[in-house]
Amino acid sequence: MKEIKNIVFDLGGVVFARDPRKFEPEFIKFFSYILLPEMPHFWEEYDRGVTTYEEVVAQLAEYNVCDSELAEKNLRRSIVTQEEIPSTKALIGDLKSAGYRLYVLSNMSLEFIEFLHTKDVYKYFDGEVVSCYEHVIKPDAKIYQLLTERYSLCEAETLFIDDRPKNVEAAKNLGWQGFNFDPRNPDGSCEILREMLLKQTR
Repeated sequence: MKEIKNIVFDLGGVVFARDPRKFEPEFIKFFSYILLPEMPHFWEEYDRGVTTYEEVVAQLAEYNVCDSELAEKNLRRSIVTQEEIPSTKALIGDLKSAGYRLYVLSNMSLEFIEFLHTKDVYKYFDGEVVSCYEHVIKPDAKIYQLLTERYSLCEAETLFIDDRPKNVEAAKNLGWQGFNFDPRNPDGSCEILREMLLKQTR
């Protein structure tokens, strides 16, 4: 196994998340599909950048059997309540200080990524490939290849961190190294990654 030089992060569930303790059960249930093995097709198309904000509001209303006003309110709230996961942010800062090159590879819609770009953790990343800009989503091989080509990365020297096993497996099939991040235990996942990537600095 080659030495890792590049570390690629998924965003949702790995770097950013909503704190469920801050929300009522009805709101959490509204977006419960994010916990499913497969995202609904309409949300994948939103991440792909081919569905507009207004269109996805209508689709959310239909999916949840509610009016569009509630759907829009919940969608907007779901965007602006994304928070940096403290243990991941700390890990990213330490990885940057250790000399790793850090990148983002994420399925993310335009409104979400524009909000996340304002967050402090983004200063650590050397580049990104985001689905809504490229009109392709993980686990399609094309989106991984876009990142390696754009930033001249060696696949064998690149570690991909994602909370969806199928996305990690797709990276491994292209010669990357991979790590399945547990969004239910980010502190534990970050500790394992520290042992893997920063043990030589201790």
